[in-house]
Parts: sequence; structure tokens; C-alpha cells
Amino acid sequence: MGHTRENIGWVANTMPPTDCSANLGLLGASSVAAARAFHASIPGYEPTPLARLDALASHLGLGGLYVKDESFRFGLNAFKVLGGSFAVAAYIARRLGRDVSEVGFETLVSPETKAQTGELTFYTATDGNHGRGVAWAANRLGQKSVVCMPTGSSPARLEAIVREGAQASITDMNYDDAVRYVNGLAEADPDGVMVQDTAWDGYEEIPAWIMQGYATMAAEADEQLKAAGVTRPTHVFVQAGVGSLAGAVQGYFANAYGEACPVTTVVEAQAADCLYRSACAGELVAVGGDLSTIMAGLACGEACTLSWDILRNRARAFVSVPDWVSGHGMRLLAAPLAGDPPVKSGESGAVGAGLVSVLMTDGGYGDLRQALGLGPDSQVLCFSTEGDTDPEMYRSVVWDGFNPSYRVQG
Repeated sequence: MGHTRENIGWVANTMPPTDCSANLGLLGASSVAAARAFHASIPGYEPTPLARLDALASHLGLGGLYVKDESFRFGLNAFKVLGGSFAVAAYIARRLGRDVSEVGFETLVSPETKAQTGELTFYTATDGNHGRGVAWAANRLGQKSVVCMPTGSSPARLEAIVREGAQASITDMNYDDAVRYVNGLAEADPDGVMVQDTAWDGYEEIPAWIMQGYATMAAEADEQLKAAGVTRPTHVFVQAGVGSLAGAVQGYFANAYGEACPVTTVVEAQAADCLYRSACAGELVAVGGDLSTIMAGLACGEACTLSWDILRNRARAFVSVPDWVSGHGMRLLAAPLAGDPPVKSGESGAVGAGLVSVLMTDGGYGDLRQALGLGPDSQVLCFSTEGDTDPEMYRSVVWDGFNPSYRVQG
């Protein structure tokens, strides 16, 4: 009887460069500043913590390891509200004939605004976190929301969305089919608005707003690193479902640092690794099927075209990881070394930190470690994009050892 585990797949980015300046420009300083200003106008806003894991960094042989902890974001336990709220705000501002940079939260929730816009319904598909963010934003702005979830979605995440006032249900479709279904509902509703971070031909403005909203998280982390004495991160690990978060993070740092941009690694669930497969093929490809993974927030088989344009030009590597990498990261962050703060990180949130740990301790991945240039001078930034948004799953992994790093093979 021995031990085995599924392998991590990776590919260095060797795709020939194209002109991504237009989409990269969406994440420029003025756009990021507008999103941050709107978020700052929301009651209860404050930057989420940046966990400094000095003991773990030393243990792994890194100069520094930092994890942005999004479990504190507006009490919603995930970062997704940053994108949904800014997109909803930008849409309503445009209905008023104004730019979102000119209006704050108080203006948007006023009776005068509601009288001008009428009652809108915001539609979206989600595994949980994005839908809850859209529902939360719509509810606070006095509007309605309809949320469809893919098959296998967590009942706890569904209940959280319903508590935000949404009409929500779990469908029998995978994520990408649920997106198409709910888009049809939005198109059939004269007052309906689709709010999705998946861009396609003819549907790009709202996904761009969502990406700009996500950039608030990257900008906060950048400032927090500087406050901690780190001039810039040398390496960024960011997870991807459709890739909008990854594109937003990559776009922010590319604009902020130019040629000194951190080495960015895009991390995907192996069951839904459309960006990794696209990088291997040199062109955008999709992944179909049931997309079964514990990383529900990454279970997306069709990439956002806006983000892909940025990532294919700027990311250093694309990595496809089995579920055990996420489980390893969850336990690693929940039970830290002495002196390090704990981070309650869910299945989709912990995968970056889990991968960093594996790369630095498993000799079998020395080639990837070398390709990324990870070592004692590296200052590494990861994003824990959710807390325990599915408490039962979180406990089964962290408490009960579900999805272990090694599996016994007879």
C-alpha cells in the first residue's frame, strides 16, 4: 500500500504578444480611483486585512508571504461584492446621465434617483459569492435581483443570497449554461440588466466595470505592502474562474509597475482550467461538462475575453491544480505557525497559498519554482478571496481532513 496524489499541471506563457493596451487601459489609475472612491462612500467600508505570514515565509524559504483576507469584506465573507456593487452603481449612474465618479452611495440610494431610474432588476448567474454581492448591492440601492446558481451549488450560499432579498434558485445546469439561461431572462425583461463578469462579443461594458471594482482589492493590498515596508510584491498568485479577477489584478499591477510588474501566476481548478488549456493551445478554448470541484467559485469553463487579452500578454504562467492543493491551503492558513495570524479561507480562497507551499516544499515541482524565480528574496502576495462561505464544506476540509493532500492507494 502506497501514497499517491494527482499532479499539478503548468505551462509557461510563451504566447506571442498582441496589443492589449485597450483592455489594459480599463485598469488604469483613474478607473481604479473611481471604483475605490465609490466603495469608500459605502457605509461600513474599510480595507480588508493583509495577513503577514513571516513564520510561514521563513519556513518555505521566501523573503515574505502576504495574504489579502477578503473574509472581512462588508460582512459578506468574500471579495465579489466589489465588482457587483461597482457595476450596479456605474449602470445606475449612467441612467442618470452621469459618470459613476461623480456620484456616491448616498446619491444612488436617494428617492430622487429611484424616481429617475424606476425599478430595475439585476440578473446574474453565480456559484454564490458574486450573486450575493449583486443581490446585496441591488437591495441597498432599492432595486431587485434574480440569481441563478449552477447544479451542485451550496444550499448555504443559496440561503445567503435569498437573505439579501434576491429571487434565487439552484438550476440543473453547469455555470456557463446558467449564464446563458439567466442572460435570456434579462434580455426578455424591459427593466432587466445582466451583471456578469464573463464578457463575450457585444457584452463587455459591465464586465469591465466589474473588473474595475475588483481592482480595489489589489490597490488596497499594494498600499498595505508599502506600509509594511515592501516596495512591491515580486510575485502574485491569483486564482481564476472566468478570469476577471485575475485580469483585474494583473491589469492593476501592470499599470502600476510597468516593466517592474510582479511575476503573476494564474491558478485554476483542474476540473475547469480553461485559461490553462487556452495557454497550452495558444488560443481561447472552453471546458465543458459538470466542472466538478470543491473550488466552486472557480468552476467556470468559459473565459472572460477582456481578461484573457490581458493575461495572455502579461501573466508568467498558468497552473492547473487538483482539489487537494486547495485543501492543503485551507488547513495551512487555518492553523498557522507560531506568530502568524490565522486566515479563515474557503475552498476557492486558499488555493494560491496552497500552491505556493507545495512549490516551495515539493521537489517534484522544482522546475516551476525555478521558472517563476521563487526564492529567499521573493515577496509573495496571495488573495484569499472568500472565507467559510460554505461552513459545512469548510469544516469537512479543515476539521475532518476531507480532500487530503495524499491519498492512500492499495
